[in-house]
Amino acid sequence: MIGKPEWFQRRKYSGWGIVPKTWQGYVYIAVMIIPLIFFHALPYWSATTKTIVTIILAVIFGIDVIDIMIRMKRDERERIHEAIAERNALWFVIMVLAIGIAYDVASNAVQDRIQVNPFMVAAVIGAVIIKMITNIYLERKN
Repeated sequence: MIGKPEWFQRRKYSGWGIVPKTWQGYVYIAVMIIPLIFFHALPYWSATTKTIVTIILAVIFGIDVIDIMIRMKRDERERIHEAIAERNALWFVIMVLAIGIAYDVASNAVQDRIQVNPFMVAAVIGAVIIKMITNIYLERKN
């Protein structure tokens, strides 16, 4: 698409995504963000128009960033390190979600009602389903 993988590196220590590693990467980000800032600063358009344009540009930018991340070259060691880091991050998220669900159940039980945050339950159940599908796929692949 627009950006090139050589302009960026994988974000290792502060979340997910990419960060610029060359001046072209910084220019790419500026070219994507500065027009949007000017667009929002001008009073000519309605809030609805601004929202629609922002969503369209965010989708284009998001698709391009995903394309850049997919095309980034990584050696086997980098792939293994990233997989281990992702696994460890997921274990932490699952643990916090499970504690949150237990807290919801306990605090609502004290008030004689049964109510759990459906997003936390959906996240845990979704993770289990994705893990199951991945394991089935990998077993059949080999």
